[in-house]
Amino acid sequence: MKLDRIAHLFDDPGPFASAYVDASRDQQSGNTVVELHARAAADALRGQGAPAAVAELVQEALTESTHEGAPVSRCVVATERGVLFDALTRSHRTQPICSWDSLPDLLGWIEDESLAVPYVLALVDHEGGQIATFGRDPVAAESTQTVGESSPRVHKVGGGGWAHLRLQRSIEEVWARNAREVVTEIERQVRIGPSLVVLAGDPQSRHFVREGLGGIEAEIVELSSGGRAADGGDDALQAEIREVLREQIVAGNLREVHEVKERLGRGESVATGIADVTTALVRGQVDRLLIDPTEAASYTINLSDHPGLSFGSVSPPDTVRADRALVAAACLTDADVTVVRTALLFDTPAVALLRWHQTG
Repeated sequence: MKLDRIAHLFDDPGPFASAYVDASRDQQSGNTVVELHARAAADALRGQGAPAAVAELVQEALTESTHEGAPVSRCVVATERGVLFDALTRSHRTQPICSWDSLPDLLGWIEDESLAVPYVLALVDHEGGQIATFGRDPVAAESTQTVGESSPRVHKVGGGGWAHLRLQRSIEEVWARNAREVVTEIERQVRIGPSLVVLAGDPQSRHFVREGLGGIEAEIVELSSGGRAADGGDDALQAEIREVLREQIVAGNLREVHEVKERLGRGESVATGIADVTTALVRGQVDRLLIDPTEAASYTINLSDHPGLSFGSVSPPDTVRADRALVAAACLTDADVTVVRTALLFDTPAVALLRWHQTG
């Protein structure tokens, strides 16, 4: 995951009040629950030494309406200069995260945000289709386009014969034209960004569209349920989509881990462990940081051991928590971050895939 959305945080010297809590209002007492979460976060920040004014800023931001359905969680980062970051994720944050520290605490948000897989959903039938692009929010589409036209009705001509055959040929031509329009629109939306296409709806129409997408540079997954009549409220369709997205995330993580294994086998372009990864970040070598937030949080980094490790305008104490420091350094050196459990990282809390060849 790219961290460009948080890069501006390090223009502020800090310290930072970070809060990441559930902000869902799906219960009857939803407003009250959100207010209680916000108040608890503010109390926790004050308990860690945050000024009352900063804690109040965080509480106010957490209380504001999200205008989103459940589940939704909210991440807020503030300093004495004001609220610097306010973002929502489609997740249920069961354990709130609150910290007052020289560096912002964002790995919880990064972990949930990375679960958002951009994709194009095409609900197709013989009359065309609805094609929608989804980004950070897997429920609310960023854009939706309807294409195609209705077919002539077969029952208007009875008795078979040439008239019926001409009508059938006309119908098939409309179906084929509709499929081509769907393909064109899918290709247009894929060019914008998503590299995953989810096809749902009428099986025969899906077949026509799938054939037309033969050369597209995207992965295509067909679902067994869903159609335009589902109107986004089809529980079976939504369940299938969630499973597809989950499989995409798992597959992506496994590809990263497999690449780490290959590089370790060759002894090149990889750094393992907190110390080596930190050194690689100082040198600006890290292309992708793989980190286990829970394990990395139990480590500290002594800045005196890593001269040149920079956090922008922030001047932290000599000893900083490893999880926060690695994320900050990755952000400021334009490295991607992927959350992976230690069990998959060969029993180390952090691994870095480097930008250029380096033999060990």
